[in-house]
Amino acid sequence: MDRKLLDLLVSPDARQPLSLLTAKGLEALNQAISAGNVTKADGSPQSQPLREALLTRDGKQVFRVDDGIPVLLAEEAIATAQIADFPAQ
Repeated sequence: MDRKLLDLLVSPDARQPLSLLTAKGLEALNQAISAGNVTKADGSPQSQPLREALLTRDGKQVFRVDDGIPVLLAEEAIATAQIADFPAQ
């Protein structure tokens, strides 16, 4: 993802800066998705693994990136608290 764009992006609800999710964080998230343990803020399941994601500064929410396009909708946020092995950022 373009660094200039990343510097401008914030979460839609808390207006927190976002950073790229680390490989370790992405791996933990995708393992939880594979196990069927991940839901989005709107209550729907996240069934597809992610290739790239953005993390809020406080580490509480993840937003997926689809084909290089950040999906910054509050209802699409994934709470990291539901991921047992999610690494501290």
